[in-house]
Amino acid sequence: MKRQLYTGSNYKKSININDLERIAKKRLPNFVFEYVYGGSDDEHTLHHNRTVFDQYLFEPRTMTKVGTRDLSTTLFDRSYQMPVAIGPTGFNGMLTRDGDRKLACAARDANIPFVLSNVSTTAMEDIQAIEGLTAWMQLYFYRDRAFVKSLIKRCQDARFEAIVITTDSAIYGNREWDVRNFRRPMKPTFANLAHMMTKPRWMLDVLLPGLPTFKNLDELLPPEKRGAQGASQIIGAQLDPSLNWEDIAWLRETWPGKIILKGILAPEEAEQAVKLGVDGIVLSNHGGRQLNHSLSPMDTLADVKACVGERCHVFVDSGFRRGTDIIKALALGADAVWLGRATLYGLAAGGQAGAAHALNLLRGEVDRTLGLLGHTNIEDLTSAWVVFRILCHFYPKRKEVMYDTTNI
Repeated sequence: MKRQLYTGSNYKKSININDLERIAKKRLPNFVFEYVYGGSDDEHTLHHNRTVFDQYLFEPRTMTKVGTRDLSTTLFDRSYQMPVAIGPTGFNGMLTRDGDRKLACAARDANIPFVLSNVSTTAMEDIQAIEGLTAWMQLYFYRDRAFVKSLIKRCQDARFEAIVITTDSAIYGNREWDVRNFRRPMKPTFANLAHMMTKPRWMLDVLLPGLPTFKNLDELLPPEKRGAQGASQIIGAQLDPSLNWEDIAWLRETWPGKIILKGILAPEEAEQAVKLGVDGIVLSNHGGRQLNHSLSPMDTLADVKACVGERCHVFVDSGFRRGTDIIKALALGADAVWLGRATLYGLAAGGQAGAAHALNLLRGEVDRTLGLLGHTNIEDLTSAWVVFRILCHFYPKRKEVMYDTTNI
């Protein structure tokens, strides 16, 4: 019997993140949706980020007297309602007006951290001013180091707790969908312009007040280049491929708050980060948008955790769509999961309320999965509840090889 899929446009009726993705696709112009959805080159990394979760199976304990579940966790000595954060995503003002603020408010209401992108369309000071929000700031190391210093100073003045340095974007990935959708930077093809005209609600929401711009990059750009088109041309050229450990050591001496490195996958790089005094790492392949044929963070998570132990927080992102995905990452050693597309689809489908709905769906799935595993506390999860399975596709008949991950 063919599975029924939700094809409506009311985000309140969606029952999972895939439903929200379909609603987002209906509401957004093609070039905006594909900017969020797409990966690099042939998108092998993008697809592997999803299929990797099928390699991990649960081994539940059913006679454990499960009661009310506690999903709370502690990160950097602060308590949060569940072990997830909304990760940094750029140009959210193209999904809905004030997209960054709406995502931040959804995070605040869910009592989870929010990470603002360096290429956001809302100024960092405006996000930090949201009462009750834990906000961390993501930065790139640009060629113009004086500008990097000015960003750090703004973070200090705004009293951000943590700076997140993205390490895997020093060279811009080959996102072919974006290339096909634009004649030149921020100038959609005529076919995409025609499709945009079929989205009047989006146009009134996003374009009527003027195309959103990058609010944290004005000092980097000459006045005539501060629009979205000019900024998009300069940002790529300003990314510095010479980023290395000396830059992180300099940042550790300069910045008094927490430092989180995003884009680490190799255990030896995780170890080096700890040696330099980094407070957290995010295992990430940038959601499949950078290096094609990259490992998934789930492929290296157990090894990285075994390497760094409790010396720094280990976060993970890329490909998370279900509460079962989140539970698997937590069981293998992650301290929290950072969400990207999952909450963006909610944002596109229903604004702040849609993003909140996405978080509520995931919270319900995490809670249910935890109970079905025989647990009441998220902090008690270990790899004893997860079995790793390799699917051997090269045999005439598919065989499955099971590995006990208890000692990972």
